[in-house]
Amino acid sequence: MADGTFGFPLRHMFWSHPIYREWSGLTALMDWIESPTAHIYKINVPGFSKDEIKVMVEDGNILHIKGRAAKEEEKVKDSVWHVIERGLEKGDFSRAIELPENVKLDKIKAAVENGVLTVIVPKEALPKPPKVRSINITSKL
Repeated sequence: MADGTFGFPLRHMFWSHPIYREWSGLTALMDWIESPTAHIYKINVPGFSKDEIKVMVEDGNILHIKGRAAKEEEKVKDSVWHVIERGLEKGDFSRAIELPENVKLDKIKAAVENGVLTVIVPKEALPKPPKVRSINITSKL
């Protein structure tokens, strides 16, 4: 999809950014706010309950947010549906965000209220010092 829309040079510029790492289904619009103590992600999830949303950390630092809508016709059994229009706008979505290095992965919190999922990712108090490893030099490989 990205090749047809943006072409190769622009695809790298738009789709390689951490926010756009993955896109599937409907677009879950997002705001990313950085405060002195945390990264705050606000994602539009209108009509989704907390049970229909999953927030996970995968591959070490990828925040993955998925929404899977329960079909309205599945909720009301033994009925005849004549028109289904409202359910067309609410579909599954998936969003993956590469988190910065200076975060506390074990302290992430998420809450959904009024159609907005808020994910708070606290920052480390002090940045982690870079790992330095000495490499032994030999005369031949």
